[in-house]
Amino acid sequence: MKMAEVKWDTIFINAQLAPMTAGGEAYGQLDASALGIKDSLITWIGHPEDLQQEYSKATNIIDLEGRWMTPGLIDCHTHLVYGGNRAVEFEMALEGATYEEIAAKGGGILSTVTQTREANEAELSAQSQPRLQALMDCGVTTVEIKSGYGLDLENEIKMLETARHLGEINPIRVKTSFLGAHALPPEFKEDSDAYMAKVCNEMLPTAHALGLVDAVDAFCEKIAFSPEQVRELFKVAMKLDIPLKLHAEQLSNLHGAEMAARLGALSADHLEYLDEEGVRAMAAAGTVAVLLPGAFYFLRETQKPPIDLLRKHGVAMALATDCNPGSSPTTSPLLMMNMAAIFFRLTPEEALAGFTRNAAAALGLSDEIGTLEVGKQADLAIWDIDHPAELTQGIGTNPLYLRLSSGLINAPRKDL
Repeated sequence: MKMAEVKWDTIFINAQLAPMTAGGEAYGQLDASALGIKDSLITWIGHPEDLQQEYSKATNIIDLEGRWMTPGLIDCHTHLVYGGNRAVEFEMALEGATYEEIAAKGGGILSTVTQTREANEAELSAQSQPRLQALMDCGVTTVEIKSGYGLDLENEIKMLETARHLGEINPIRVKTSFLGAHALPPEFKEDSDAYMAKVCNEMLPTAHALGLVDAVDAFCEKIAFSPEQVRELFKVAMKLDIPLKLHAEQLSNLHGAEMAARLGALSADHLEYLDEEGVRAMAAAGTVAVLLPGAFYFLRETQKPPIDLLRKHGVAMALATDCNPGSSPTTSPLLMMNMAAIFFRLTPEEALAGFTRNAAAALGLSDEIGTLEVGKQADLAIWDIDHPAELTQGIGTNPLYLRLSSGLINAPRKDL
């Protein structure tokens, strides 16, 4: 293409770029100060003077005055769609009530199941919208939303349809994960095998046929589902050509992450009790480790994910909010970056990679988003900071200046 033929919708100039590509300079930093967008894609990165003023043909020329630009943030593990809240249970726990006592009074995950089942789709969407807006206000341009609080066909579909609807009415990409194997519903309290059979034979195939499933997830733990049960679910998913994800090794080591990796899972998430054998399997398969410091903090856990082993074997580490009503009631990816640094000792660069490049890999979207590169989606976050490390350093801060989703400016901090 001749330079004179190049046109752009928008060109940002006087920017500092943190492309978050692997290798090279810290944060992937380039010798460049401008980025051009056309038809929702990044089409050019460089210096304006290299274009000999051709950039003046752009519809919009935005001077960032030295601000930093990163890829839009990606929240790759959330339970964002749910009904009600569990604040009263939180208060009860702080006053000394045990989990069993709270559950006996109708609390715990089944409390959220009850409230989610009682809400219609419009009510569920209205309750979930503020949580999604909070993520967008923090620079998130892609979010994964799981089902798992319906635990029957009708309500799991309702949750997935609500998630899809939120993606249609907001400037954000929504990826949905079917998490029917999240917990036992009260109807199957004494028969997990029967419930898993229903999940495998009815719930997942129906949700998939309706086009509502981007990935399949499960909770592999002693209090949820065994590796053998999860394997049966994953066999069904693989026949349907649906990518796999797994809640694994959060409370104990059942070797779920190793199993998931050997089946080619995109990610294994939580991982506090992951051992080196599991790490090796994840490394061999390219399975991403999704770390969830919000749940670690909120549940006052002490067992940390094996960060040094993950580094040693080159396993990509993503971060996510794990937004949910019971164990991680947060919508702040920046706070999660800070927690990952303080609790897990991730570097600021690792933390930012966790919400960009590696989060994209955890969703199977590395070819489209997660780094600033020509040909990728123009999902961008622009920050009022002097250095990218500030994004991790701040506790509860939010220096977002602009957010772009598919090249469209939709969250300005001031008129341009």
